[in-house]
Amino acid sequence: MVFSSLSFLFYFLPTILFLYYILPKKFRYGRNFVLLIGSLFFYFVGEPKAIVVMLLSIFINYIGGIAVNSGGEKQRKISLTIVVILNLTILFYYKYLMFIVGNLSKIFDFSVETKSIYMPIGISFFTFQGMSYVFDVYMKNAEVKKNPLDIALYISLFPQLIAGPIVRYKTVADEIDGRVETLDLFSTGVIRFIVGLSKKVLLANKFGIIADEIFKLNGNYNLSVPLSWFGVLMFALQIYYDFSGYSDMAIGLGKMFGFNFLENFDYPYISKSITEFWRRWHMSLGTWFRDYIYIPLGGNRVSVPRHILNMFIVWFLTGFWHGASWNYIIWGLYFFVFLVIEKYVFGNKFEKVPEIFRHLYALIVILVGWVIFKEENSFLLLKYLKAMFSVGLKPTIGGVTYYLKEYYIEIFLGIIFSANILKAFEKGKKTIPAISIYFILLILSIVSLFSSSYNPFIYFRF
Repeated sequence: MVFSSLSFLFYFLPTILFLYYILPKKFRYGRNFVLLIGSLFFYFVGEPKAIVVMLLSIFINYIGGIAVNSGGEKQRKISLTIVVILNLTILFYYKYLMFIVGNLSKIFDFSVETKSIYMPIGISFFTFQGMSYVFDVYMKNAEVKKNPLDIALYISLFPQLIAGPIVRYKTVADEIDGRVETLDLFSTGVIRFIVGLSKKVLLANKFGIIADEIFKLNGNYNLSVPLSWFGVLMFALQIYYDFSGYSDMAIGLGKMFGFNFLENFDYPYISKSITEFWRRWHMSLGTWFRDYIYIPLGGNRVSVPRHILNMFIVWFLTGFWHGASWNYIIWGLYFFVFLVIEKYVFGNKFEKVPEIFRHLYALIVILVGWVIFKEENSFLLLKYLKAMFSVGLKPTIGGVTYYLKEYYIEIFLGIIFSANILKAFEKGKKTIPAISIYFILLILSIVSLFSSSYNPFIYFRF
């Protein structure tokens, strides 16, 4: 079940809101129980075979939180190590085992019968959330929870369960049993949900159709330079509106139930460097790696070689987190290289370059990165990059006129709203004209869902 599905919009969401709010505010545990059962049901409907994995993750991290909060420092470290190993073992088995076995069989030239292992949707997200709870308790950033239902709710909370944002425990610890639901917060959540739904259904899905078609053409034809750049631009817009739209819906749903999740995107395509881009893109993942990996490794308060090593570890893991495929690892290390260059080669001199050139540089690097991200086949990846830079290929198909004629409204709006113009629009989000616009967007989104079967979510597979 996805947020942009008719079953969610017309059945699940109204039902859980009714059951939640029919209980008086003073019955906090009752409301939490309704939300927990609803969240587990939400996951079970979409992933019936994986609900056991979810429950196992809850059990491990609940016991782990108690363990890392007890005994002396040595015992706490041992407990933390065991909990991390257990979490990563589950993640490794379901997401990475076949990738590792397949690559080892090629390296050492042995044959092995490999069977595909079913990967639970959202396993990377709820695994990282579970570890966040244990880390925060260990580092004394949050109190341990003795009630297992509290931890179960935190890990399984359906708004952010399968595609984030990754909610660190310390940011919502007090809200699990002490949040206050208000009409103002609820209405803000509804509006935020509509914005996210519109991003996903009215924009991301359209860009996805174009991007998929052009990348598919790359397999049979030599793309022209304009068409290849246009194709990856469409994918860049698709993944932004797809993922930020989902994050908006998750944040909006959280507000409907009294939770305040941190932002996950901050108009990343206005960035003037790769460093700035990664401060604006998937911020919850970046802060997770910063707080739990980068800083414990020493951060930037170490020697230059050690700092570069720390960055390498973080960006290798960032790429690997996205999927069991070499293109994701290469994608992570690709950005690592540019981040090192910006830090130790460009330095402060880069700030003296005119903004327009810095922005152009960032966009080119980002777009090339999206080609690496999207294309898992190494031959087709290189072929696409060659087309973008017109290296050794004679175009056999080109031109973007058809797509511009067919989707000019969506493309125009997609480019405009990827800048921070939307912030100005949101300032008046509860005025009568603004509410009218949101209502129209909701109707258009629902009509689009009825009329189209193309409705993927890119980040569900992570």
